[in-house]
Amino acid sequence: MEKLLVVDDDEALRRLMRLELSDTYEVIDSGEPEQGLALALEHRPDAILLDLRMPKYSGYELLQTFTSFSRTQMIPVIIVSGEAGGQTKEHCKQLGAADYFEKPIDFDALRACLRQNAKTSRTPARTEVRVRLRVPLRLGGTDSHGKKFSEVATTENVSMSGFLCGCTVDLHADSIVDVYLTSGGEDCVVGQAKIVHVDSKGAPLRRYGCRFIKRTGPWVLQ
Repeated sequence: MEKLLVVDDDEALRRLMRLELSDTYEVIDSGEPEQGLALALEHRPDAILLDLRMPKYSGYELLQTFTSFSRTQMIPVIIVSGEAGGQTKEHCKQLGAADYFEKPIDFDALRACLRQNAKTSRTPARTEVRVRLRVPLRLGGTDSHGKKFSEVATTENVSMSGFLCGCTVDLHADSIVDVYLTSGGEDCVVGQAKIVHVDSKGAPLRRYGCRFIKRTGPWVLQ
């Protein structure tokens, strides 16, 4: 049976988690956030459900610890919080969260998310600095239907080794795309990148996390 670690100071919510999920998962829980890392190291759970607002300890700090520490960074961390707002969700994604659920919890959606994360191998959390920067690109290659494409896209953030952008082309994870910087109507070859993260919730505009596998030209960060 797969294991879940729940870190939340709300005892009633932890009890509800056990009632809703214990038929499928072995649920380990704690209301003491400072114990979260120790429990994760001891039990090596298949996923971690984490609250953001807890006394004496920020869930953001614990999230960053989970996603940057070598022995826990492959464990998907799913935020379960009463905080709403796109900015909070985006900040959690930047820190490496696999998903974000607002309270009260939609347990059907949470179960589906847990199943999906079980099928998808986790990539190591980002350890390099990412800069919020809108950079016009042109992406080219072959889409998931085997058709050639060439489409303009704009980054949401960039790092030395990759970028996050949105475009309408349907691409699978692990797809390889050609990347060009566009300026003044001219394209400058950057290289090739692999799709390492796919978020199609906003279809037709999909969001792709890309990591360079080949650099033959200049990039915005050197």
